[in-house]
Amino acid sequence: MANSMTAFGRAKALTADGSKNITCEIKSVNSRYLDCSVKISRVFSYLEEKVKAYLTQKGIVRGKVEIYIGVEIIEQKGIETALDSAAALSYIQALYKLRDEFGLPDDISVMSVAQNKELFCVVRPEEDAQRDWLDVQSVLDVAIESFLERRKAEGERLVEDIAAKIEGIRAIAERIKDLSANDIQGYSAKLEERIKKLLSDFDVEISEQRILTEAAIFADKAAIDEELVRLESHFKTFYEIIASPEPCGRKLDFLLQEMNREINTTGSKASNADIAHLVVDVKAELEKIREQIQNIE
Repeated sequence: MANSMTAFGRAKALTADGSKNITCEIKSVNSRYLDCSVKISRVFSYLEEKVKAYLTQKGIVRGKVEIYIGVEIIEQKGIETALDSAAALSYIQALYKLRDEFGLPDDISVMSVAQNKELFCVVRPEEDAQRDWLDVQSVLDVAIESFLERRKAEGERLVEDIAAKIEGIRAIAERIKDLSANDIQGYSAKLEERIKKLLSDFDVEISEQRILTEAAIFADKAAIDEELVRLESHFKTFYEIIASPEPCGRKLDFLLQEMNREINTTGSKASNADIAHLVVDVKAELEKIREQIQNIE
């Protein structure tokens, strides 16, 4: 299963009791691991970890994911604002000290002290906290569903394009195979001729069979049949990976490294200029695929 790590989802709804208007937005870009951040209205910040855990439960395992949850309170139900008296006393005493030490005007008032929001906390019954989560969860579900649909659709487009590139590389590999078969025959003959010339120049005699054997050995070392066979095997593995229900981004990344290794070895062995040019074409296509794979979960 190839899901893109780039997507966006949004949902907005009024709660059943009409007390809250909730907006959820989810967006993500590619990342090596799951990096999730949640921005939520301060009054409901205690739900942040629940939201992160819920995202994982929904099967999102990679990507830099940002979640915004806005909660507009239409009607207060069961929520009380409490004063942290100890913190307030310490804060006011600090203000008096500031006034006295620096001779500042005495404009300390209820409203000026109340600007420090850290002196207050929201108190809610446990059942209200559970209701808040259910309210947020219902809207979050819709946003996640939209988000996942877009990830899937974008992932399918990526895989379709990558598969087209794989088939293009496959066709180039066949051309390399044909050129190599002809090249090896010519290479063996040229090598045999060069060995004979060198031996003649130095007035050295050696059996014809030994010359043929040495030429065959060198020609075998230059053969790229094994690399091309392994490359074809990697092509088949690619289709097996994308057909799997599991996230496949990392597997495809490792597979691409193996493809690169085979084509690099092919390039280093081949002495034919046409093959060398085709190897460059393959490497260029593999680099394009590598960039696309970085965005697959």
